[in-house]
Amino acid sequence: MKNSRITLKDLAKDLNLSPSTISRALGNHPAISDATKKRVQKMAEELGFTPNSIASSFRKKKTQTIGVIVPRIDIHFHSLVISGIEEFAYNNGYNVTIFQSKDSLKREKEIVKILQNKMVDGVIVCLGIETKTCDHFKKINKLGIPLVFYDRVPTDFDANKIIINDFESAYLATEHLIKSGCKRIGHISGSQTTTIFKARLEGFKAALKKHHIPIEESLILFTNNLSYDEGVKCAEKYLKSDLKPDGIFCANDYTAVSVIQVFRKAEIKIPEDVAIVGFSNYPISKIIEPHLTTINDRAFQMGEAATKLLIRQIEEKDDSITSEIITLKTELIVRESSTRN
Repeated sequence: MKNSRITLKDLAKDLNLSPSTISRALGNHPAISDATKKRVQKMAEELGFTPNSIASSFRKKKTQTIGVIVPRIDIHFHSLVISGIEEFAYNNGYNVTIFQSKDSLKREKEIVKILQNKMVDGVIVCLGIETKTCDHFKKINKLGIPLVFYDRVPTDFDANKIIINDFESAYLATEHLIKSGCKRIGHISGSQTTTIFKARLEGFKAALKKHHIPIEESLILFTNNLSYDEGVKCAEKYLKSDLKPDGIFCANDYTAVSVIQVFRKAEIKIPEDVAIVGFSNYPISKIIEPHLTTINDRAFQMGEAATKLLIRQIEEKDDSITSEIITLKTELIVRESSTRN
């Protein structure tokens, strides 16, 4: 056999069968006998035959590929979502191609253009922080490519969305601090141009109002990306403030961990002097001392749910699920950073 890609015709010639029979045998078609299937598969393995997936996708009008746009792969939340997406996709015969926007609108738009031309059966997206409108995704809809958003989702057009209740989760976290005896509660927030962080701030304030605790605006600090370094700066601001908090709800675990470390260096006892709650249940929440009370945001399950909904759209071609919203239940995990005796 010549040193080039083995084709169906080569297999057919060697086995004295038609190319269509070879194709059906490799596709486990019920009309082909088990003996023929085994014979074809054995020869295919011996010759190193691999199906031409591009030609196959043209015939089937399906690529078995899902495109995924995430803001940042290095954030644990998105890594877990990707893991959930890939696991469900793999178990249902789909491949996953991942793109990273780095929270850049320009980069996100470029990725969408690539996905319009690249053969994918559907797209899963978490919007970048810079994204305020979603006109660039409307072309995907017009092309009839199924689309599901997760976590940071659009508000300017109907789409399938997998979310958590950020307001309710923040309310729960703040109420836990109140029940732990905190009276001056601060909040380290994410960008208020992003709906999820806006909802977390609103949930925080609602819990304070419900329990008749004053909202101290000086104790609400804002960040751009909720990074570890931004958390350090917020902690230092609290230390220099005349009005110091006795409880802090942080909009993610990175900032909560940095606050714990800065405060402990300043000999502030956690949770006796200041009780702290984070958000997302990153692995570091169980490593930092004291272990961090946090919200489990079900990232892996979010990835699974997004993929399940997308594949349902792809395979059922169901127009009735073009704007379904699925809300996953979160969980408050109480650990030592907020547990007062």
